[in-house]
Amino acid sequence: MFIDEAVITVEAGRGGDGCVSFRREKHVPRGGPDGGDGGDGGSVILVADPKLSTLLDYHYQRRYKAESGKHGSGSNRKGRNGKSITLRVPVGTLVYDADTGELLVDLARPNQRFVVARGGKGGRGNAHFATPTRQTPRFAEKGLPGEKRTLRLELKLLADVGIVGMPNAGKSTLISRISAAKPKIADYPFTTLVPNLGVVKYHDQSFVVADIPGLIEGAHMGVGLGHEFLRHVERARLLLFLLDVSPFALEPPLEAFEILQRELELYNPQLTQKPALVALNKIDTLDEAGRAALEPIRTQLEAQGYEVFFISAYTGEGLEALVARLAQRVAELPPPEPLREAPPEAAKPTYQPVRVYKEGDVFVVEGTLPLEIVQRTDFGNHEAIMRMQRRLKGLGIFKQLEALGAQEGDTVRIGEVELEYSPEI
Repeated sequence: MFIDEAVITVEAGRGGDGCVSFRREKHVPRGGPDGGDGGDGGSVILVADPKLSTLLDYHYQRRYKAESGKHGSGSNRKGRNGKSITLRVPVGTLVYDADTGELLVDLARPNQRFVVARGGKGGRGNAHFATPTRQTPRFAEKGLPGEKRTLRLELKLLADVGIVGMPNAGKSTLISRISAAKPKIADYPFTTLVPNLGVVKYHDQSFVVADIPGLIEGAHMGVGLGHEFLRHVERARLLLFLLDVSPFALEPPLEAFEILQRELELYNPQLTQKPALVALNKIDTLDEAGRAALEPIRTQLEAQGYEVFFISAYTGEGLEALVARLAQRVAELPPPEPLREAPPEAAKPTYQPVRVYKEGDVFVVEGTLPLEIVQRTDFGNHEAIMRMQRRLKGLGIFKQLEALGAQEGDTVRIGEVELEYSPEI
């Protein structure tokens, strides 16, 4: 089964908590704090694997979570970092944020890596908070949660040559003759319901050919699974229009060519600007008069700037010249460009400025910094709570709450935590 789209949820590991500990040794009366830091949570990493050709695995399992970091311990021992998980996807996979629609990365290169969800940072142990005036801090930081995302994975096959034609034009037969691919072949339309990839070897050169399932009129609007098929044409460097010239063709060759061109242009106008060749297939079904009647068709296509080849994918006639020309054109073309320039190695962390507003009877505080301060606070520790209040006051949040009319005892919500407002600390 060929699966070229999947939606998955990934969650990085949480950071381990810092430790509250004091050095306890004989004859060392004032050993001081020695709580170690928590380990960082594991990340979720995507890797483009050239051995894969489908996203099928991600239809069976849709949730992935990395390991959390371990907590710190005494004697300044840092907790172990959580193990990251690696998810392998086919080369040519586009990764979107399913919530915003943003393209995060185009995994267009073999073995390309991308950190899609970062692990949370571990909390600092109490050894970090000793000062000349606070020599025995009895608090530590909690670890931060890991990033969580819902991703939409979309596979656009990376092929050097995309074979485009109407249903039953002979695309599967052609790719089976010029490569080692063995697609399903039968004498009826829509035999091919999934793209087939084949590696063509010509002397010392090799290139990848994709047999795109047959297009029909209205494909650009999704008719006949058109959207799913046309997506794969976008990544091909060179197009080969395969036209059926047998007496049993669904449409006359020139009419079929116009339909194919129109569908490509309506789906994406840039597709018609790709370099292309034309092959008139099934000439083995024609007698001498029938072959002679193809000359006007060749003339019209060449007048539009296309090189035209007469072939029979069934008998192999004309394939040597066609493959030689495909190899030459592929060698001349520049390598494909990824859809996103200078692909990043990790998703950008989101930064949200501080914002304070009133929602009903509750005062809401938003922003990356105040949220991190609250997430790092151990609410079972009085010293940690006092430190949190001082840090929030230093961000100017108390002044903004006062300006909005907050009174002692009012509810203030930061993230998922609700606090009681107390202006005096």
